[in-house]
Formats: sequence, structure tokens, C-alpha cells
Amino acid sequence: MSYKSDIEIAREAKKRPIQEIGNKLGIPAEHLLPYGHDKAKVGQDFIESLGDREDGKLILVTAINPTPAGEGKTTTTVGLGDGLNRIGKNAMICIREASLGPNFGMKGGAAGGGYAQVVPMEEMNLHFTGDFHAITSAHSLLSAMIDNHIYWGNELEIDERRVAWRRVVDMNDRALRDIVVSLGGVSNGFPRQTGFDITVASEVMAILCLANDLEDLQKRLGDIIVAYTRARKPIYCRDIGADGAMTVLLKDAMQPNLVQTLENNPAFVHGGPFANIAHGCNSVIATKTALKLADYVVTEAGFGADLGAEKFMNIKCRKAGLAPSVVVLVATVRAMKMNGGVAKADLGAENVEAVQAGCDNLGRHIENLKGFGVPVVVAINHFVTDTDAEVDAVRDYVEGHGAEAILSRHWELGSEGSADLATRVAEIADADVASFAPIYPDEMPLFEKIETVAKRIYRADEVLADAKVRNQLRDWEEAGYGDLPVCMAKTQYSFSTDPSLRGAPTGHSVPVREVRLSAGAGFIVVVCGDIMTMPGLPRNPAALSIGLNAEGDVEGLF
Repeated sequence: MSYKSDIEIAREAKKRPIQEIGNKLGIPAEHLLPYGHDKAKVGQDFIESLGDREDGKLILVTAINPTPAGEGKTTTTVGLGDGLNRIGKNAMICIREASLGPNFGMKGGAAGGGYAQVVPMEEMNLHFTGDFHAITSAHSLLSAMIDNHIYWGNELEIDERRVAWRRVVDMNDRALRDIVVSLGGVSNGFPRQTGFDITVASEVMAILCLANDLEDLQKRLGDIIVAYTRARKPIYCRDIGADGAMTVLLKDAMQPNLVQTLENNPAFVHGGPFANIAHGCNSVIATKTALKLADYVVTEAGFGADLGAEKFMNIKCRKAGLAPSVVVLVATVRAMKMNGGVAKADLGAENVEAVQAGCDNLGRHIENLKGFGVPVVVAINHFVTDTDAEVDAVRDYVEGHGAEAILSRHWELGSEGSADLATRVAEIADADVASFAPIYPDEMPLFEKIETVAKRIYRADEVLADAKVRNQLRDWEEAGYGDLPVCMAKTQYSFSTDPSLRGAPTGHSVPVREVRLSAGAGFIVVVCGDIMTMPGLPRNPAALSIGLNAEGDVEGLF
């Protein structure tokens, strides 16, 4: 049997005018800022008017560690949202925006798949409403103003060797990781070493996604530490005077983007920090607004639960006062077989033994998520090659870990295929059995927070950090930043820092290469192993297959 491609399905979507989608949520048309006919931003005045409404139930979708076999976390998020609406619930979804770098590098698109997609798919995967461009521009403005301040006399006495603010671009470009700027003589400034990160790793992105409103946004931007003097005194963004202009550039980007699923259900797509190098969740303002507008809000956290869900719980929920009612953990039979040692080319053949052997990774995530006090449901994201015996093997394993697994066929059937999952998830959410709590308190010393995540979530034996890292953490504690959570930057492919170590490894170490203070965002970035905050393109990037066909349509994004 042949199936249509994701992009073919998306092009056949019978989209409704975005005002109709807003009307489903009770958003008057005058409070929508349209970007064409099928997407719009929600006005800040309307968002502020929702303050007294009761919040709906928050449902988090996360996954096992990603494999080349595919897990379908976003697809499941969309399918679950559609499924909840199908069974008569007032539900919407909240997901992140796509970064151009991975779209033209490894992934080729990020809007769901099959009959569980968000549209307009092409715009979402390209420039969308310009939010990422605004973030890049605001970040770049601060970069330019720092060097300009140094050029015109350096009144703040910035030590040029201690400029902490790097540059960003929304593209995978390894050549920009480490560079020297201001070459070419006196008129170009003072040469110094710096580098680029990808835009989604920018502290400006994290701030936009954690800020509650424009006032909070500007305060957080002002709190960014951009450099130090020779006496190690911090220099803030507000000292440079860039916070006001940056807020102006981000004014529209701060507003959530409203779009729709293939089944014309509402979705917020807003913000996009990566989970392997940032905190991996959509914006707080989108999530909080959705909770006022819908009875059930389905959101996702990037990559595996060891990264995205951990940061969702320990950073986003802690900072925003949120508490999930239930967690949906996505797994596939194919990924279980791959964790069990089967090559990607052989995944189509039934292999119950490999499924059983590969379930350890799934079990570890179930245990970790329960540690946050939230009930867990495993969604088996169905592939047409899955056999009943393989699905039963996953179900039996999950039941042995005190949870339940539900087969969901949303990719193939849309909401019809996810109705069973939606029904059970709603029942658990309505039962109010969650007792959510982060896994470490604010007052715990920073290094102990790192150890807590490494030992409780990654199951490492130890954290390896040299004196420079430990002294830096102590300095930040003395400066008043000791109550911040930690944001672990590590590979998404393994519980360890070795991407080739699949399954549920134990007895490993977590080496900390460096730590970065994101004072505006409100967390400490902990760079582990060989993880890069500027990805590179693969040998054969997705960009090679992306182009326009004879009809002028985009090809290759999926």
C-alpha cells in the first residue's frame, strides 16, 4: 500500500481562515494580527485580559532518546491534540518554531507528519512570522553596541579578553564557531577572539521564551551579563544601553503565533530553544495563554525526556509556576528494535527479541518522569510495519514498570487513530493525581544541582569538572546567582555524553567542559562532553534536496 508524503498531505489541507480558528478560542478578530490568511499573532492586550480565568490541564509530550528510526514526538503532540478535540474536549497544542539550521541540515522540517500536522507547513519551516529573525537582530544589535562602546573610549572599562557575549546566526555553520573580529586596522576596532552560536542557543531566545510580558522581557534583557572588567566586575546589557532597542525589535516576536492543525484545531507555535543546548520548550506566554483559552493544553519538550522533559520540569515549570497533570512518553517499535541492535535497513522485519532488548531506554525514562511526581502514559506511535507481537512486547514491558502503553495511529488516521490515547490521557488529567515537584530545590548549591541531574536522570557515577569550573560556580553563588536552575547542554542521543552509548547506560561520567551564566534567562548553562552550541551540516545536508518544482512549490522540506 502506498502512502502520500507529508508535504502532499499538507498541501491538500482544507485550512480555515485564521479568524475562525481564533473564534474557536474566543479570540475576537480585532485581537488577531494576521500574517496572511492562515496565521496570526495574538495581541498583548487580549492576553492580559485573561488573567482571572481558570487554567486548563497541562499535558506534556516527551520521548525516548532519538534514533534514526524516528520517534514522532511532534506528530504525537498534534495527534493527541486532535484526538482530544475529537472526543469532545476543548483542547489546543503548543509547540516550538522550527530553526532554519536543522531544517536545511538533518531534519528537513518540523511540523508533525502524516495526518497529524500543523499548517501552513512550508511557512512554519521557513521564515514563518519572522520571530527568529527578530531574535537574531536583537542579539546582533547588542553585539554591535558592545564593540561600538569599546571603540568609542570604553567608558565602562570592559576587558576585551572577557567579552562573554558571542554572536548568533540561524544556520548550521561550523566555520563560525571560533573566529577573530575587528581585523583590518584601527578604524575597525580592537581585534579579539569570539564566535557564533546558532540563534536557538541565544540567551535572547531563552529570555523571549521565559518572559511573561514586554516589561519582564526588557528587565531580563537588561540583566544579561555581556562582559567583565579587569577587576571581574560584570557589565550588563543595560549598562551598554541596548535593552530598550532590543525590546522594540522583539515587540511583535513576543506575541504567540496562532495556526491550525490539519483538522482545523488551534495551535500556538512560538519560540524555539533547542533542548540539547538550551531549555527546549515553547514560550511561557504561549503556554499560559493557552491554559486560559482551553481546558486541555498539549505541549512538547525537545528530544528525549532526559533533556527536554527534565528542563521543562526543572526550569520552565519552576520559573513560570506551571505543573503538568500527565506526561505522555512517545516510543516506537522501530526505535526499540534499533536500541536492541537492529540496523535501520532491517527494521521492517518482525523481531520481538530486539524489541524486548531495546526497551531499557524506555524504562529508564518512565522511572525518571515518575520521579517528578507526574503520572506517565506511553504512546506507541504506530508504524505500518509494526506487528501485533512487537506492540504487545512494548505493552508488557511498560506494564511491568507500573505504567500503561496505548497504541496510537494518528500518523495514518489522524484523530480517529489517537482517540483511545486522548481518552485515557484526559481521564488521568481529570483525576488530579499528579503531585509535581522539581527534583532539586532552589537553595541547593549549583554543583550539587548538576550532580543531581547527572546521577538521578543520566544515572552517572560522577561529574568531572576542573577547578576553573567549580570556582566559577562558587563565584556566581557569591554574586547572588546560586538559586538558579541548571540547563544541561549535552548530546540528545544518549543518557551519557557519548552519543554512541544507547540503551540505559550506567557507570559513566559526565565531563563538564564549561559553564555559562544566563542571568537574564535565569539559569546556568552547563556544557558537557563534545556538545556544540553551533551545529555543523552533515555530509549530505537536507538543503541538497530542497528546492522549487515546476509548479513553483517547495520540495524536500519533508
